[in-house]
Amino acid sequence: MKRRRSIEVAVGGIGVGGSNPIRVQSMTTTTTKDLPATIEQAKALVDAGCEIVRITAPTSADAKALGAIRAQLRERGIDTPLVADIHFNPGAAMEAAGHVEKVRINPGNFADSKRFAAQEYTDAQYEEELGRIAEVFVPLVLRCKQLKRAMRLGTNHGSLSDRIMNRYGDSPQGMVESAMEYLRIAEKNDYRSIIFSMKSSNPVVMSQVNRLLVKTLDEHGAAYPLHLGVTEAGGGEDARIKSALGIGVLLAEGIGDTIRVSLTEDPVNEVPFARALARWAENRWAKDILVPAPLNPLTYNRRHAQTALYETLVIGGEELVKVGLYEGDYPHPRSAAGPNTPCEFVLREDDNTRKKFIIVQAEELLAAGREAAQKAQAAGDKRPLILVWDARRFSELNDDFLIEISVQLGGLLVDGVGDAVVVRAPQKSQIAPARLLETVYSLLQAARMRSSKTEYLACPGCGRTLFDVESTTNRIKAKSGPLKGVKIAVMGCVVNGPGEMADADFGYVGGAPGVVNLYVGKDVVERGVPAAQADERLIALIKAHGKWIDPMAVLKS
Repeated sequence: MKRRRSIEVAVGGIGVGGSNPIRVQSMTTTTTKDLPATIEQAKALVDAGCEIVRITAPTSADAKALGAIRAQLRERGIDTPLVADIHFNPGAAMEAAGHVEKVRINPGNFADSKRFAAQEYTDAQYEEELGRIAEVFVPLVLRCKQLKRAMRLGTNHGSLSDRIMNRYGDSPQGMVESAMEYLRIAEKNDYRSIIFSMKSSNPVVMSQVNRLLVKTLDEHGAAYPLHLGVTEAGGGEDARIKSALGIGVLLAEGIGDTIRVSLTEDPVNEVPFARALARWAENRWAKDILVPAPLNPLTYNRRHAQTALYETLVIGGEELVKVGLYEGDYPHPRSAAGPNTPCEFVLREDDNTRKKFIIVQAEELLAAGREAAQKAQAAGDKRPLILVWDARRFSELNDDFLIEISVQLGGLLVDGVGDAVVVRAPQKSQIAPARLLETVYSLLQAARMRSSKTEYLACPGCGRTLFDVESTTNRIKAKSGPLKGVKIAVMGCVVNGPGEMADADFGYVGGAPGVVNLYVGKDVVERGVPAAQADERLIALIKAHGKWIDPMAVLKS
């Protein structure tokens, strides 16, 4: 697939889409009304290579402060476009449009308050609701049109309106339709300076919904630009793997015009990895590297394979994806792997193996794996598929390594393709076998194929958050230990929680200054917990639901 050719939308002096390069974005985490801190952080982002800076505006006062922020940045010679991030507050959006180059709204909460209410809508009631939305939305459309401001329609998985939820569910279809309703209103008013985003903390959902959006826009007849991101990715290597998996696979398919890597870290850390992703994709586009479409681009279905024995190991069928090393790469790969990142088998490519399994290995593994899966499906070949990813050209586990393994190998896993994964690395590499396998297990978890540890969904923080998300997440990680199969969400405010932590088992959400609300799934079970007690109450909640594992017992085992 070559790059999808979208229309160009101007964001101040920056063109997004069309033949423009991939634009890198980030967002400030300071309190917006703290002008010195916000200006310094925006400058730091620009100095790191950020091309578009987003700033939250939860109130009209925050939105008004954007004018002073913009003016002081311009005085410093910084003309980078600013974006106002709006939730729940049309008045703040109207104010912000007078000060910034772009306004981001969420169709799930711009004109609706989330109540998680179950209600059936007749067609007449549904149309009446759309009329109500238009009354709220059209003034912003006309203001942005008059001032030549761009707009992002940013839909997030889990933050859809009750009306959309009741008709479509919390689904890719619901996410796309939520944004398309707003697009139709905008187009009726001859406004088209629009960029879309469809985000999820789940890379599988994120891939599907963006492909569905592209299909829907093609059928609509207007190829608007797309902003890509995996929301609530968390921090560290796991977050970078999730982001590369969600963003990188779509870029490999030619989809995406501007990106943000969301990290629960200093926002400046987001920029180098995002730029590495953009550079990687643009190099591929320049070489016209083609990637076949996945077997099921809009839905997830694991490729059905029969089971087969590799020595005494069962591979295929409903078995978990197995993880191995390649014979000869290490003198004793099983013992070298270490107890916590087990090497489950060592692959030998003999005639018997090739008869029982489909083995795919290529430098362009994503394309080769998709081609192999398509050929096997056409031929009715049900043999298990072993994916061999060759890391021998890497001497260290850096950003380029994480991007390549996440896209080439992870891109097949999110397709549902692969019954076993084998990684190759040279003996002289600085990447130890245990470290290499640890990354593979993290990739399997990000692709929702196999869980080996606790997964943390954490927002990156912004001016709305009610506590420091990074330090809180790190503290909870240290206390919660290795809870295999458990997802814990740490969200700084009600915008990101409870709705956008759609995948989480337990949630720790800022409810008000100094207090936390605790969730099981999307249901609040303890409200107004003092922050000093919230960590222990969360652990007690996990224990009460039978999900707790004693960290000391794990170490002894």
